[in-house]
Amino acid sequence: MSDRPPVTLTDIQTAREDVERLCDRYDRLVASGQPLSAQATADLRAMAGIYDLSADGSPAEVWASLRAVLTRQAPRASPATDPAPPFEPLTLLLVEDNAEIAADLTETLSQAGHRVIGPFGYAEAAEAAAAQQAVDLALLDINLSGPTDGVVLAATLKARWGVPAMFLSGDVGAAARHAEAAEALLLKPYGGRDVLEAVSRWTAARR
Repeated sequence: MSDRPPVTLTDIQTAREDVERLCDRYDRLVASGQPLSAQATADLRAMAGIYDLSADGSPAEVWASLRAVLTRQAPRASPATDPAPPFEPLTLLLVEDNAEIAADLTETLSQAGHRVIGPFGYAEAAEAAAAQQAVDLALLDINLSGPTDGVVLAATLKARWGVPAMFLSGDVGAAARHAEAAEALLLKPYGGRDVLEAVSRWTAARR
């Protein structure tokens, strides 16, 4: 479990603005078609290294992967002038094939007041459960046991029942490649508090 202090609305707003400034800068640099400076290139590859992303491609390729991770994982919240949103219990579909992580998350989410369906280690079982009851948000690992991965499951849940997904993944490369398939990312390692905060940010952003 994470023992970090609670994230405040000011923290969230500051982090969001930092990501927006970074995206604006590199979007303009890459779109210009001009070679990036040595410093800008070094900074870009260093940031990719932080997220364990490949830095071997062109700056445009590296930035595309990094941008996908940053924008999907960036904290989102209501404007700073708004009060913190009231707690809203959700029905969460949890798909995680690591039994220990799944048990910890189920306990944390349930104690916080959410209803957890699962956890499931296979996409097929999760899909069957989603067909039988309403789900607000699916928390999905990308790399699952069985023939169907979390990316395919996310697409199925969205297409058939309109269920949005949040990827909980340690595979940063896969998360970057398939970021558009989910509404948010949370990269491992994380604790129960991190997941609760991510769910709260998602709830606030959809209001």
